[in-house]
Amino acid sequence: MPGACAVPAAVATVMAARCVRLARHSLSALALSLRPPARLQCTALTQKNSGQTAEEDVGQSEQKADSPSPEKTLRDEKARLEEQLKETVEKYKRALADTENLRQRSQKLVEEAKLYGIQGFCKDLLEVADILEKATQSVPKEEVKDDNPHLKNLYEGLVMTEVQIQKVFTKHGLLRLNPVGARFDPYEHEALFHTPVEGKEPGTVALVSKVGYKLHGRTLRPALVGVVKEA
Repeated sequence: MPGACAVPAAVATVMAARCVRLARHSLSALALSLRPPARLQCTALTQKNSGQTAEEDVGQSEQKADSPSPEKTLRDEKARLEEQLKETVEKYKRALADTENLRQRSQKLVEEAKLYGIQGFCKDLLEVADILEKATQSVPKEEVKDDNPHLKNLYEGLVMTEVQIQKVFTKHGLLRLNPVGARFDPYEHEALFHTPVEGKEPGTVALVSKVGYKLHGRTLRPALVGVVKEA
């Protein structure tokens, strides 16, 4: 019965093919049922993009919060420059003051050098003036007569020399100190002794052993004196 056997085999093949198609269709339908709707996919994508945008906004906000504003930066720069200007002005004023002090000191030194530059020379000349004074004082006045012309001429020459040298001293600011009867001044006088003197006020100069000199108000040589003390 070969024909009878062939019919069931063909039927079986057709049934198998149909089952395969039904299985494929069922799988396609299941896949479609499991796929999320397009609206949900768009919503998820929008939420994802929104989350990324929010994170970017937060990052930018943090960066803006960390970085100072231009106004604050300008204010800080202005304050820094004003402080530098103040320090520079103070340094400039101090430099000006130091320069002025140095100029004044230098000018004073120059003036003192002009006034007292001849101090050593004057001290040497004082010895010459002392010798002339002693020479004129040692000549007895009664011996200066016309019948002794040599002594008279010598004496008059010494006196004229002494007068002339005192004029030169005065011209250059060198003044003679002969403080007889004046109050004792330790800056101008040097006391050799103290002695009571009748009719003299204590503390005054009773005797001048050696005259003194002042150069432009500065004591060049103190006068050697004897001072009156109380009895």
